Amino acid sequence: MVNENSVDFGNKIVKRADKQKLVNKVFNSVAHKYDFMNDITSLGVHRSWKNDLINWIAPQSTQNLADIAGGTGDIAQRFIKAGGNSAHVFDINKEMIQIGKLRYKNFNKLEWTTASAENIPVSDNSFERATMSFGLRNITDRNKSLHEIYRILKPGGRFICLEFSHIENDFLKKFYDIWSFKIMPFLGQKITGDKDAYIYLVESIRKFPTQAEISQMLSVAGFSRVKYRNLSNGIVTLYSGWKL
Repeated sequence: MVNENSVDFGNKIVKRADKQKLVNKVFNSVAHKYDFMNDITSLGVHRSWKNDLINWIAPQSTQNLADIAGGTGDIAQRFIKAGGNSAHVFDINKEMIQIGKLRYKNFNKLEWTTASAENIPVSDNSFERATMSFGLRNITDRNKSLHEIYRILKPGGRFICLEFSHIENDFLKKFYDIWSFKIMPFLGQKITGDKDAYIYLVESIRKFPTQAEISQMLSVAGFSRVKYRNLSNGIVTLYSGWKL
């Protein structure tokens, strides 16, 4: 049973103090193949979803981005390539950041900091834009992280979050369940050597709050003009909120 001292970790209930260590173990295990697995398990569609995020945020040359739980930095480099001024990746996992630093070593407008989304080490009102891509469901205290993102945004700043969600179509949902619970863990074992990591990732998607619940969390954190857009029949959702 979930209480103030416990939290979900996939289908398991764990001590709140233990979740981050368990999540770190998952991503340490799969970091070297994480982006490749995203291509395989989404059949490449994750690239389209991330392009939709960038198109919605509409980077400008006057904007600096905080990419929270930014992993290997694929959103951050997209932001810069699309016209943004600079991007700063914050992620608690050192392995993911190291891979990103090597991959995008020629991006001189890209910075990296190892930090939790619940405690972002920058001053208030520092960034014009903030993003989070497939990170919110892995955070222990999601409300705290959303308040942190609101804090570091400048007035007039905007946050966009891309996250797995809840499918609208019943037929597609049945196929997606088979793909998720049978095929993804199998591929995880074959490609990364860690089946359990992908069982957790699938379970974490199913346990994640609904679109309406996440929208409410954004509003409680202070964001205005909150809205969301379902992509691929709700396999993923884009959430948008402004600091006004």
